[in-house]
Amino acid sequence: MLDIMLPFWGEPRYLYETVEAVLNQTDERWHLTVVDDCYPDPDVPQYFKRLGHPRVVYIRNGKNLGITANYERCIEMASADLVMLLGCDDIMQPDYVARMLTLHEKFPQADIIQPGVQPIDSRGRPVNPLTDLIKRAVMPRTHQPRLLSGEELAVSLLKADWLYWPSLAFRREALASTPFRPGFPIIQDLALVIDIIAAGGCLLLDPHVCFSYRRHEESASSTSLFDGNRFAGERTYFTLASRLMRRNGWHRAARAAKRHTISRAHALSLLPTALHRRDSTALCTLTTHILAR
Repeated sequence: MLDIMLPFWGEPRYLYETVEAVLNQTDERWHLTVVDDCYPDPDVPQYFKRLGHPRVVYIRNGKNLGITANYERCIEMASADLVMLLGCDDIMQPDYVARMLTLHEKFPQADIIQPGVQPIDSRGRPVNPLTDLIKRAVMPRTHQPRLLSGEELAVSLLKADWLYWPSLAFRREALASTPFRPGFPIIQDLALVIDIIAAGGCLLLDPHVCFSYRRHEESASSTSLFDGNRFAGERTYFTLASRLMRRNGWHRAARAAKRHTISRAHALSLLPTALHRRDSTALCTLTTHILAR
């Protein structure tokens, strides 16, 4: 059984597409729990009331918890051996559940499963923006499911985060025993994965594409680029990660965290946009991140 936990705050029409994709899975060994963080649209609870599906549960928080606390609530409610935190605008391809459960049975030691992912735009059309081209370039090469762990995996992810968080399936025990680090709302996904790896966990990388990840300008990670939140948070996290890697005796990983080369390159790629906007605050933020020691 796969527990699909869906923390919701966003555009309802994307949510409905996401839910429909779950309902269209070829393997029915799933249970979906939608946790609405008080999104102000009365049609959302009515949608689930009309849906009336026996394996779909809709819960609305009594108050807005925020992204991290809502993730934590989702994890607390999960009970299956395999759990995912599905994005409320992403799309499972029809064989996602079947693929994840098959891999979990074949590789029970895997704490995290990263399937193959196809980025899509706001209309659901396949796209390949620069961010995803870079992810593919730095992702370890494999033509079949491949287990990764230890310092090699940590170095790879700290150089460039090639994971797609909403597509990941976790062994519930590993996820529940690894708390989110406070103060990192944008990079909390990488921080949690690195903590699992540092504790001895392993990741299964599967090249089979069975998930569609939505790219659009309104995402939390996109809107934070020019207000300084993302890069300031990344610098703070990479400093912490470098210390953590040194404590593990992983000196190459510590250097990768300190350098965070792809993160700096990302900031560099945004400089022309900041210049065009004549945004002095953004220019300062980006330059600081690029040159920080």
